[in-house]
Amino acid sequence: MASMDFFTVPTAWFRVLFVFVVLSHDRWRVVHFNVTEHPTEEWTAQQIREAFPWDQAPRYWIRDRDAIFGGAFVALTKSMGIEEVATAPRSPWQNPYVERLIGSIRRKCLDHVIVWNETSLRRILRSYFHYYQTSRTHLALAKDTPVPRAVDRPENGRIVAIAQVGGLHHRYERRAAFLPGQGEPQLRKRS
Repeated sequence: MASMDFFTVPTAWFRVLFVFVVLSHDRWRVVHFNVTEHPTEEWTAQQIREAFPWDQAPRYWIRDRDAIFGGAFVALTKSMGIEEVATAPRSPWQNPYVERLIGSIRRKCLDHVIVWNETSLRRILRSYFHYYQTSRTHLALAKDTPVPRAVDRPENGRIVAIAQVGGLHHRYERRAAFLPGQGEPQLRKRS
């Protein structure tokens, strides 16, 4: 099962960008996202093709009743064998997983940066989604990340902070030594 939704992001130049997000429910993975200033029904249908190539489409997905999910979009989903679950009008709580993701994006990332244009927003979101899927733990996944990773053993070395999302967030891991070309690791002192 998957969820999808749009949200808007204002730029420093007072333009409004639309972000389309597709979230898989199996491990809370962001399957696809894209940014545009003028979303259309055809553009949205193309995003679904890009999100689910090669017969990887989910059996069901949840979406709201936005007019952008019109004829071409419905025809595409039927041809892909996807059964749509449309929420009631003005009921974002019926699509809670993607709404929670959008809230996290706003609170943990976009509220702290200045977006200049589509390119900068794509770069910011790509960085945030990498952090979200490889470093941010989720209680629903037993404190694991959407992309599982091994637990560092204490004998692997000192704890090193790795800046992510432009230093907005950090990932901590153990390293015995830093590799050439990576620069000196940032060590955090215990308080």
